Amino acid sequence: MLDRIAIKGLRARGHHGVFPRERELGQTFVVDVVLGLDTRPAASGDDLEATAHYGVIAEEVVGIVTGDPVDLIETLAQRIADQCLTHVAVREVEVTLHKPDAPITVPFDDVTITIVRSRG
Repeated sequence: MLDRIAIKGLRARGHHGVFPRERELGQTFVVDVVLGLDTRPAASGDDLEATAHYGVIAEEVVGIVTGDPVDLIETLAQRIADQCLTHVAVREVEVTLHKPDAPITVPFDDVTITIVRSRG
């Protein structure tokens, strides 16, 4: 059973989407990540190096959102998951990507995609 570290509500402006307006003007994306790892080694030694540094991961996630544009939120979510899994302690990640300003013509609250990825 893995322990969980959650980072919720990361906000960043990105230029992702299939429509020219989305690429030109950009929009706010919100990201939640849940990292699956064994925190016992970090806890027993009180050692930051033995866990996932959530401050660094948060900065990396924001960097991906503000970085190179993609058409699909599926692609953006996968890039975020891939980056989280580069951290040695992280064995699994759940990424929920929110696109609250999606170009939809009817009233709505949010558009999200949630993916779960693991090592191996």
